[in-house]
Amino acid sequence: MKQRTTYLLLLITLFLTAVPKLAAQAGGMINPVKFSQQITDDGKKTVTVSITARVIDGWHLYDQNLPAGGPVSLEFHTDKLQGAKALGGFKANKAPHRYTDDIFGIEVRDFAGTVTFSQKLEITDPKAFVYEGQLKGQACQDNCVLVDYDFNFSSKQLSKAMLAVAASEPAETTDEDATTETEADSTETALGASDSLAVATTSAGVTATNYWEPVIEQLKAYGDRNQEQSNASLLYIFIYGFLGGLIALITPCVWPMIPMTVSFFLKRTKSRKAAIRDAMIYGLSIIVIYVALGLIITAIFGASALNNLATNAVFNIIFFLILVLFAVSFFGAFELVLPAKWTNKMDSKADSTTGLLSIFFMAFTLVLVSFSCTGPIIGTLLVQAGTSGEIVAPAIGMIGFALALALPFSLFAIFPNMLQNMPKSGGWLNSVKVVLGFLELALSLKFLSVADLAYGWGILDRETFLALWIIIFALLGFYLLGKIRLPHDTPLEKISVSRLFMAIISLAFSVYMIPGLWGAPLKSITAFAPPLYTQDFNLYDGEVHAQFDDFDAGMRYAQETGKPVLLDFSGFGCVNCREMENSVWIDPTVKGLLEDDYILITLMVDDKTPLPQVIEVEENGSVKKLRTIGDKWSYLQRHKFAANAQPYYIAIDPAGNPLSPSYAHDTDISKYIDFLKGGLKEYEKRQKEQAK
Repeated sequence: MKQRTTYLLLLITLFLTAVPKLAAQAGGMINPVKFSQQITDDGKKTVTVSITARVIDGWHLYDQNLPAGGPVSLEFHTDKLQGAKALGGFKANKAPHRYTDDIFGIEVRDFAGTVTFSQKLEITDPKAFVYEGQLKGQACQDNCVLVDYDFNFSSKQLSKAMLAVAASEPAETTDEDATTETEADSTETALGASDSLAVATTSAGVTATNYWEPVIEQLKAYGDRNQEQSNASLLYIFIYGFLGGLIALITPCVWPMIPMTVSFFLKRTKSRKAAIRDAMIYGLSIIVIYVALGLIITAIFGASALNNLATNAVFNIIFFLILVLFAVSFFGAFELVLPAKWTNKMDSKADSTTGLLSIFFMAFTLVLVSFSCTGPIIGTLLVQAGTSGEIVAPAIGMIGFALALALPFSLFAIFPNMLQNMPKSGGWLNSVKVVLGFLELALSLKFLSVADLAYGWGILDRETFLALWIIIFALLGFYLLGKIRLPHDTPLEKISVSRLFMAIISLAFSVYMIPGLWGAPLKSITAFAPPLYTQDFNLYDGEVHAQFDDFDAGMRYAQETGKPVLLDFSGFGCVNCREMENSVWIDPTVKGLLEDDYILITLMVDDKTPLPQVIEVEENGSVKKLRTIGDKWSYLQRHKFAANAQPYYIAIDPAGNPLSPSYAHDTDISKYIDFLKGGLKEYEKRQKEQAK
């Protein structure tokens, strides 16, 4: 007994020490490609800039200009080029590996090992030479990582011979260069005059009233509960994970394993007490494996990168296709399983080892065997966790998922008589699988919608989305009634009461959504459906539209009219934002306050529209480049309010000072009305004080 206890403590110690090391190693994999740069010149007028990518073993970096609908192509973005002009684009020093990708069904190209991309430039003014930009691409192994590299070349890197030529000869400025420099100067002037961000990040020209200035201390004085709301979001992530684990339990991949595994533990040991202990260690091992997965995901991507991925078009389309693939598999078209050699290897490890290690390998085998059912649930959970902005969210979600998955193995080992009351495996498990297929098909449209909204494609507007959901849930209802049969279904002689009620709920849900085709708000699904403004045919006029989608323009208007401002930090992929807009904002009182008493400014933090000029800001001791409109608004939220979650509502005066604590996701209409009225009351108080 003492030896067993020692082994248990050893396992826990190994977990507590090894997992952080594993996460740290995974953290080193944030960039599986290491970049370096160099510049060479001929001493006259031509230089070659080169960027070398060293791809670690087992990974590959995708090439430039891949076909649409495939992996992320390698791209080179120019932020600033002066004193030179490009003679073509970047070219690789070796031919890429070409092959047909089975998932995308197209020919792709990638590089392994070391590859150098070079570009020739003609120097027109060596002393003024500056070339700044960014490389963006995707590296993949079993998983994929977005990589980027900021390159910077300047006159300091030119040879003395070229600078000597420049000193002896007047700089040549072509008409094209002059036009480019003039346009750049005019762009910088326009930004400096009208963009408060440009003013706020320079030492000169800062105005007395700058509404970009941080107001964090003022929010603290109000007792802002931003941090508590963040902690609450982690609780929701845990609950989502736990519910996902409960769903995974009743899938055909996991359910039959419960009695088989528990019976195995009860038989392999001589005493029931030892069997219970082993089964509990088995459950603990399941938790360890899934939590380690969450930590690795966090270490590789980070919370902010996961948030960016959540609105990335390629990522969302890939996830959409994956869920559709799983749905088709669940419908019985084919069996989607991991390679048999993986599970066989884990089985052999479990058989060849003894003690706690063998139990751990058995748990790992369960994880692999159940992947075809748990994969889409885990993937959806990790995406939801990533969008929360909390660095520990993926691990918290996986704790909830693994806890729900591990509980029955431990409970049935402690109370083996409960096994006799469990429903036996049979045709009902296949029905569960088909029902999950319908739900995954419906959920997949959400991911396609996020990409469509973030990039403004307009391919999945609200009525199209609702029409597809109406059909999917109607078919699900007919399936539950036995009117539709799929491969591997057993004949349905009679309908159980529970199945009948599920069919009624599914068909009623389809009927409920029909008025949405003409603009009905449909409060229960606002978190999933595209917003009302995407609907072409809309008979409903109760929605609220922001007066401005630009912070600076809205603040200038507020100063002109003397009205307070309600800032709404939102996102195209923010489900809670849609729920607030379609559940709270449509209330007549809320709608009146927003439209009559406030200047409503909605800022989309995931807007992918490029800025007219890249803006550099200093954040956390380093320089960060803002390239898109979404980058700009996301920086504003972090810089001014020390917040990064959406939705985020804050009432401010025309000078940019807060009028009350911030408000996050809470669909209690009375609380939201109190929040809005509290801001108005404070603003009126300040106006009276200024008038004295």
